[in-house]
Amino acid sequence: MAQASRTSTAEPLLPPEGIQGIVADWSSDQRAFKNVPWGKAMMWIFLLSDTFIFSSFLISYMTVRMSTTDPWPNPSEVFALVLFGKKIPLILIAIMTFVLISSSGTMAMAVNFGYRKDRVKTFILLLITAALGATFVGMQAFEWTKLIMDEGIRPWGNPLGAAQFGSTFFMITGFHGTHVSIGVIFLIIVAIKVIRGDLDHGRPGFMTGRKGKYEIVEIMGLYWHFVDLVWVFIFAVFYLW
Repeated sequence: MAQASRTSTAEPLLPPEGIQGIVADWSSDQRAFKNVPWGKAMMWIFLLSDTFIFSSFLISYMTVRMSTTDPWPNPSEVFALVLFGKKIPLILIAIMTFVLISSSGTMAMAVNFGYRKDRVKTFILLLITAALGATFVGMQAFEWTKLIMDEGIRPWGNPLGAAQFGSTFFMITGFHGTHVSIGVIFLIIVAIKVIRGDLDHGRPGFMTGRKGKYEIVEIMGLYWHFVDLVWVFIFAVFYLW
């Protein structure tokens, strides 16, 4: 009894201070990631690494553009479309940006209804987000086709000026378009799992997560918002500069 009394009234052990305390927090998973799903933590780590890649691409583009001696094509003219007999600069790019930013709003709504456990609305909003993403990829494919077939621009050459224009354009927009395409596929997978009730019942399987938790919808939201944010920088650096 005396031993039990001493155990119950003993003061709690204090965490170590300084660097040792930080190491203890992260290694024991008691404070740094308490109640945070590992999928969400891993997504943040992935997005951080992806940020470095996109940053390297954009910095390389700016370096090449400022250092090349050949004339750089004017994006307003290269990416213009002829509508109703008039040449409108960047109209397709503006529509693409509007579509992708709108998908970010529907994704945020899907996360909101997911945590309310409204399966139907979450399912519909996920499909709308996927449809908007697919629309963006389709318009990007049209843009690529126009540049290749009409303008003669290739990754290894450019009849309108600096050869680096084609290589940087196809590398940056292609890498981003791949991210959007992968995101569309995973949005459809998550939507199917939501409407089948896999998240409510904790059915074992790919991208299901903990029973009764809609964390996978939020994780997909993190990825999708990142893709949208990257496009804003691409739009500003590549098309408006």
